[in-house]
Amino acid sequence: MAEYVSADEIREMFAQAMSLMYQQEVPQYGTLLDLVADVNIGVLEKHPMLLEQLTNDGEIGRLNIERHGAIRVGTPEELAGLRKIFAIMGMYPVGYYDLSVAGIPVHSTAFRPTEDAALARNPFRVFTSLLRPELIEDIPLRKQALQILAKRSIFTPVCHDLVDIHAQQGGLTAPQAQSFVREALETFRWRQQACVDAQTYQALHNAHRLVADIVSFPGCHINHLTPRTLDIDRVQALMPEYGVTPKNVIEGPPRRLHPILLRQTSFRALEEKVVFAEGAQGAHTARFGEIEQRGVALTPKGRRLYDTLLAEAGVAADNFAHQNRLRNAFARFPDDETTLRQSGLAWYRYRLLPAGDANRQAIKPDDSPQALIERGWIAASPVTYEDFLPVSAAGIFQSNLGAETQVREQGHASQQTFEAALGCAVKDPFVLYQETENRSRSQCGLATVNRLTDTD
Repeated sequence: MAEYVSADEIREMFAQAMSLMYQQEVPQYGTLLDLVADVNIGVLEKHPMLLEQLTNDGEIGRLNIERHGAIRVGTPEELAGLRKIFAIMGMYPVGYYDLSVAGIPVHSTAFRPTEDAALARNPFRVFTSLLRPELIEDIPLRKQALQILAKRSIFTPVCHDLVDIHAQQGGLTAPQAQSFVREALETFRWRQQACVDAQTYQALHNAHRLVADIVSFPGCHINHLTPRTLDIDRVQALMPEYGVTPKNVIEGPPRRLHPILLRQTSFRALEEKVVFAEGAQGAHTARFGEIEQRGVALTPKGRRLYDTLLAEAGVAADNFAHQNRLRNAFARFPDDETTLRQSGLAWYRYRLLPAGDANRQAIKPDDSPQALIERGWIAASPVTYEDFLPVSAAGIFQSNLGAETQVREQGHASQQTFEAALGCAVKDPFVLYQETENRSRSQCGLATVNRLTDTD
């Protein structure tokens, strides 16, 4: 019987290949990797207790390999094809994001690993957006865009064949896996040759820059890759010294002693040369580099408080003023782990310490985790937020498309339509986080919790 390569290994191979390709296509991304590595080393040298915590929590091993990418597709068939490709890598659609609230004609999901062991090995994620053609107001242009998209195939014939082979065999051999990674990578490669003429490109661009980006090219080129930093404020401050121009503000919550959810910044999109179908030359602006800092995942109760405070803070034009607004608003959000846990604001993972293991029979299901922590029997560590924030995602998109003002419109959410195109339901991230915490509770002999219906 043939030996098949694991989904985790294929994902690892693909993420590495994607990073190498993007460094070649966007040299500033390589500069960004160097900057983030320098900052992370500095943080760990300055804070040895953080290094110990990350090591104990199993986070240190994934820090330097962690990436997320983003792509945009044009049709339901393309989205469904990507679902099959990502499934081979152990990545599944999690969450639904309606970016139309920011006037962006797409809706999205994040393909990512969902099991603890897979996330610990390589938490590669791809934020994947599908064009909403019904939001293109110019009806003749909408029809033309759909006709253009109907003519293209974003997957190579060999990639199609290997997806079928995987389905038939239940896996891929080492040579097949290597070929699969090579062929799948072609879907995400930048191609300078547009599949439309300059006039059509301009019409699509006038409708929305993202429409031009999605429709005008033969593939769904990766538009950014994102390393994870331990100090995003430091990265933002150092970008100009590395020859990189940052966006105006860091998206997400303010700097905290105990980070929550996700903070993001980026460098501005590059202007890249394009050759149109008739041979005319022009330029296209869409691809950029992004940096993220991840914190603990919030429960629905914590997320409601976060959303309220973020709305109160609003947005300022420059980062200094914006962070001040955020700090003032988020003074009401607890910044100590004991309160975050006991108030049910964030998800935590529990593990038995040697003293707890020796006294396992004395632990009762209804025991207070905090009492056991204070007794030295168990330890708690934050469950890392593995997903994205709709406001941050939209903000990053806008700032790199020349729309810093972040004007928001009434959303046109249609999760049912998106899932029909995808070919399956998206997973609920809150359910995944609750399952993670509850698995750890059960392993410690503690009762499970249900925070999904918490209305406090």
